[in-house]
Amino acid sequence: MGLIGKGFWIWKIPSCEGGQAASIAAAASAAKLTHVMIKIADGVALSNYDSVNKIDYIAPVVSALKAKGIQVWGWHYVYGNDPLREARLAAQRTLQYNMNGYIIDAEVEYKQPGRSTVAKTFMSELRKYLPSLPIALSTFRFPSYHMEFPFNAFLEKCDLTMPQVYWEESHNADAQLTRCVTEYQTKVISRPLIPTGPSYKVGKWAPTTTDITLFMQTALKLNLPAVSFFSWDECKRDLPTIWSTISSFNYSSQAVMDFPEKFITTLNTRNVDTIASLYADTAVQITPTHTIQGTAAIKSWYTSLFSQVLPNAVFTLVSSSGTGNNRHINWKCTSSNGSVQDGSDTFGIVNEKISYHYSFFKVS
Repeated sequence: MGLIGKGFWIWKIPSCEGGQAASIAAAASAAKLTHVMIKIADGVALSNYDSVNKIDYIAPVVSALKAKGIQVWGWHYVYGNDPLREARLAAQRTLQYNMNGYIIDAEVEYKQPGRSTVAKTFMSELRKYLPSLPIALSTFRFPSYHMEFPFNAFLEKCDLTMPQVYWEESHNADAQLTRCVTEYQTKVISRPLIPTGPSYKVGKWAPTTTDITLFMQTALKLNLPAVSFFSWDECKRDLPTIWSTISSFNYSSQAVMDFPEKFITTLNTRNVDTIASLYADTAVQITPTHTIQGTAAIKSWYTSLFSQVLPNAVFTLVSSSGTGNNRHINWKCTSSNGSVQDGSDTFGIVNEKISYHYSFFKVS
């Protein structure tokens, strides 16, 4: 939840832009990235921390990226040998850096017998410390190939899935992504899906610029709100033309999303500038307690909403009705300050911008 546009995964910060936080943020901004995923832990060990010289590489990079308006999520390779310690470390690192979300990278180790119970133990412990923060699962692209993997044990308590759609030794990114989406919608608990594509070499194989473009075009056709690529380290070093292709591609998922999904997806960014861009300059917003008008007032209202009323909010579309210029949605939400079960909004839309917005909800 809360991700739109393009993202990149960082494995080792010192291998990216010389480890310089300002340079990483500048490169991310120039590439029009909306999110960056940084490895925070490997099992029960810290990642991107020099224990000999006591250097924390993560903190300055997070600060620099957030200053550019880019979301930062922490990712963590888990083994399942000590799920309680892994979960506690995940929560500690995620909270330490005030990450926008946390990603579980679970792979072959979780294909061993009995790992469903281990996954449930990990998720229950994790959610004790991260009750409302968005959590994603990153793993195999085709569930049908890996049904011994405990997909549902993880996904029961996840908000979205980020499958690794790596078409190694092939060049059919569109077919593989389409199959991935279909299987995640039908064979396991369905969650909003944001695919990760390959931006690395394996032996003599590497994705082509045509592959990468087709991958993003297909994701847009499938109404996926975002895409990401693994990894920044290898792409910049080995495949600069792939980096350029990703940078120049305009991934505007909102252009192909219907208004209700577009509105909820944008809310989940919790970025007041992005949300305000949905409104006309003279838009009017009405709630049971106030009426406001204009971009500045609307941005101020959302700033208060996310900082005081519904901090760390995660919105879910329940239903929608209406067509054209008149639309209505029902929604629910979880946050650090309570939940909403009865969200109800009505919109008047002119020239693809919200001109009128009536909103009602109660926090409980």
